[in-house]
Formats: sequence, structure tokens, C-alpha cells
Amino acid sequence: MSTAAAHAGHSLPAGIERELRREAADLERLDRAVYRQFDRDPGEPIVGLGPRDAGFAIFGRDPGRKEVEIGQPFVGAGGQKVREALHRHRHGGPLPDFETSLSVGDECFWINTVPYKPEGNKAWSMAVKKRFQPLVARLLTECWRGDQVVTLGREAFFWFGIGQSREVRADLERFWTDEAKFESTHRTTLTLPDGKTRDFTLAPLPHPSPLNQRWFKRFPELLDRRLEQLGA
Repeated sequence: MSTAAAHAGHSLPAGIERELRREAADLERLDRAVYRQFDRDPGEPIVGLGPRDAGFAIFGRDPGRKEVEIGQPFVGAGGQKVREALHRHRHGGPLPDFETSLSVGDECFWINTVPYKPEGNKAWSMAVKKRFQPLVARLLTECWRGDQVVTLGREAFFWFGIGQSREVRADLERFWTDEAKFESTHRTTLTLPDGKTRDFTLAPLPHPSPLNQRWFKRFPELLDRRLEQLGA
């Protein structure tokens, strides 16, 4: 079981972990230097998961330096913005410390498009995302029963089009062009490699990175609205 999954009280299925490790073994641009710096196994996926009956999922792009150090996703600058909002909604005040930021997320389901840190924090290529998509889709559908997903940034939102029909991809593209996309939701169907399907309601938000100058200051306000919509 990974550190992150253990903290969230949910086991990473052994079969999926083996497959993730196999895909990561020869992964180009995996930031092995940072894994060595923090004495972390570069083959261990950084996944949060969470309760099967969590009311909503937080879907991000990939882990960063802080995530490798701690061994959990969404704990860096961007992730802390999400955790701060969760704490405000649950307790009505600011986060008192880092450890509280970890525990406040225990009731959510956390997942990324690729559970490994890329060099330079540059987004993984589409080829890499396609390699990991079936495994991430299994985590999302086998480990969680919910259907409301807060996607952080373009990469996470359009992950739901990877390997899907032209119609599904076109619907995602049309929705993304809507100026109100960060306030409205989009219902989409995810078809798995075995032909099974699951419907999800996507509630997109901009990526919470401090580098995202256009949206960074507005992100807390947008996230607060999303949490109200989702009944957090």
C-alpha cells in the first residue's frame, strides 16, 4: 500500500500497482533526481484515492516536488489551496498546520492523470497519458462509487476524452470554449477498455498553480463555489 493510500484509509489494488510500476520502469522524463533527493522509490505511484463513497473526487494533472517529498498528492502550493478550501467549508476557519491539511482531505477521492512526477513539472505527453489512462480509469471506477469530479486545469478535464469517441471529445471541446465553464458542469460518459461505461459530472476549475497568473488569485473563490455546488 502506498503512503498516500494508507493516509486516506484506502488500499491501492495490488494488481493495478504492479501495472503502474511496470509502466513507470522505463518512463522517460520521470524526475528520478527528485525521487533520489527524498529517498523515494520512483516506481511507487503517488495516489491519494479515498473512501469508496466519497461525495466527490479531485482530479489533477501529476505530482510535484512536494508530493514526492511527502509521498502524497495535492500537498504542494496548488494542492494546499484545495485543502484550505475544504477546511474552510468543514470548520469555518483557516488551516492551522500542514498535518491538518492532510487529514482534512481524508473524505475526498484524490487522483491524477499520471501518478508520477515529470522532470521540470512539464505536463506528460499525450503518449504517456494514453499509456496510463486505462489504469487511472480503473482506479477511478473500481475504487470509487461517486460521479462528481472537480478537474483542476485543462489536462485533467480533457483526460476524460482520451480513448473516447469523437462525439465525447467534441462535447468536451465545446464545453471548454464556454466562458462560464468554471461555474457550470458537464456530464460525460467514460468508456473503459472492456466496454463498460460510467457517467461522470465534471466540474472544471483552472489549475491552482501560482504560475497560472490569470486564475491563481480567483481560484479560492471559484473553488468555494464548486464546493457549495457539490454539497461539500
